[in-house]
Amino acid sequence: MNFKMLGKFLGTVLLIEAALLVFPLIVSLIYKEPIAPFLITIAILLALSLPTLLLKPKRQRIYAKEGFICTALSWILLSLFGALPFVISGSIPNYIDAFFETVSGFTTTGASIIPAGQIEAIPKGVLFWRSFTHWIGGMGILVFMLAIMPGSDGNVFLMRAEVPGPQKGKLVSKLRNSSLILYIIYLVLTVAETIALLLTRMPLYDSIINAFGTMGTGGFSVLNDSIAGYNNPAAEWIIAIFLLLAGVNYNLYFFILIGKFRDVKKNEELKTYLIITLVSTTLISLNIFYNLTEYTAASDAVRDAFFQVTSIMSTAGFSTASFDMWPSFSQTLIVVLMLLGACAGSTAGGFKISRCLIVLKSIKRDIRKIFKPNSVKTIRLDGNPLDEDTVKSSLSYLSIYFVIIVISVMVIALDGMDIVTTSTAVISCFNNIGPALGEAHASFDVFSYFSKLFLSFLMLFGRLEIMPMLVLFSPSTWRKN
Repeated sequence: MNFKMLGKFLGTVLLIEAALLVFPLIVSLIYKEPIAPFLITIAILLALSLPTLLLKPKRQRIYAKEGFICTALSWILLSLFGALPFVISGSIPNYIDAFFETVSGFTTTGASIIPAGQIEAIPKGVLFWRSFTHWIGGMGILVFMLAIMPGSDGNVFLMRAEVPGPQKGKLVSKLRNSSLILYIIYLVLTVAETIALLLTRMPLYDSIINAFGTMGTGGFSVLNDSIAGYNNPAAEWIIAIFLLLAGVNYNLYFFILIGKFRDVKKNEELKTYLIITLVSTTLISLNIFYNLTEYTAASDAVRDAFFQVTSIMSTAGFSTASFDMWPSFSQTLIVVLMLLGACAGSTAGGFKISRCLIVLKSIKRDIRKIFKPNSVKTIRLDGNPLDEDTVKSSLSYLSIYFVIIVISVMVIALDGMDIVTTSTAVISCFNNIGPALGEAHASFDVFSYFSKLFLSFLMLFGRLEIMPMLVLFSPSTWRKN
């Protein structure tokens, strides 16, 4: 293990976090709020990070194991120190609660421990930092670091450990340029949504916050009633459309920019994603329109259904309706969408549609082999053959995925909550979605401190897609051999 390189790398991550904290500090200055929470946190981060820059490791390159460890530790440290402004400001006095809120922000989960009705009482600078963590974590802090740091092309294992999906690759030959392209597309979409929301007469501050939550697929809002609090149908449609866009693989946007429309057209994951969105929206619209008296107009049912489907599939967690009160069919479909998620290479969480396609095609191949044992069938995605390692890793991920969910449900069940609350809280946190059903629908403050801490690390497991966290906590990782 190259400990000097690890120390220098983590020091750089903390230095970047200190720089990012300047933005909420500026917001606090604009609204004439106390800036001490951010100044103190920045000072602590600088005191810890600057000495590490003096380290001179003999080997600069980061390999697979070190890449996983660097990624896992980076996200943990970002959350540990990112929680300080909440505690110092008194917005969330308890550190475990603040850690949960910060992890939820960086992992773009959007689950909150702030009790319903108390969000609007928090200072605007602190709320800005809360939602800014969504935007930082959406594309990935290490992808951002690779985009701005010179000489980062040897660190491909960092990108592989952080970017979600069964297949990782570079858009262009240089890794730094790939990271830069992703962030430029991400920034352009964020600015575009902010402008679109401003046109609906939404305030600038709120427009920026909601754009962070949308493109980062996080879901933190500055209103107690989330997006429903604006009572603005035009804004709801805009946010829902951008949520749909946020769930698309960002590589496809790059292909559109360079004119590779054929690659976009043949993408099976995108087609499946759009079909699932359309079918789910239609089914839920019909179900709530004919079963709930509050929907007197079909257009309202369609709008709420489309918003919640895109919000859940993109794992953002915004809400315009209390789907906890919807018919059981719609609730069940929402839970299925929670497990599924959106596209690989997007800012969304979940199992990912591409993995589902690979698993289904693998099952189909195995069934065929029962009748034709000697047949050799290659699994293809988008017309391209997949190597067996990718297929096996998807099946392995599925197994680990459900094992973690089952174990986590049993652990959280120690709190004595009902099965709906317990299971949906676990699914929500592990898939980085945010809202749950039952007692945790309004706030996760109903859980014990132990459960909050457990769910915090479950969010990290989900955002980093299990392996980096497993590597970090594996005893064999730290043995000399």
